[in-house]
Amino acid sequence: MRKKQDNSLLTEVELEFMTVVWATGGGTVRDLSAELNKLQERAYTSVATVLKIMEQKGFLTSERIDRSLVYRPVVPKADYQKTTLKNLSSKLFNDTPAALVARLVEDEEVTDEMLVEMRALLNERLGDNAS
Repeated sequence: MRKKQDNSLLTEVELEFMTVVWATGGGTVRDLSAELNKLQERAYTSVATVLKIMEQKGFLTSERIDRSLVYRPVVPKADYQKTTLKNLSSKLFNDTPAALVARLVEDEEVTDEMLVEMRALLNERLGDNAS
């Protein structure tokens, strides 16, 4: 039995599309297709289909201008990042943000500069300017 799809999260392909929409502020299928094709060649009809699905899921809105549909983001990037991170924290880290941060800090690919940036963000959030 298939699990019901979670429409609050984007698929990998949809996220690729949404990243372009956020970066450009939106556009026609032709505009967005041109941007997406810089990364990977896609048929115009495929782009139009994915954009329509994303609109149905509530991530995009469209408006007919002249003879073209212009798609714009409904969900701000920061809001989606927050939702996705909460979902990740819930599913993989038992709703324990500290476990997520601990895993991130343990990652060997995280440089010392990145750790200094993280510390500065934590200090700022805690109202503590001490390093």
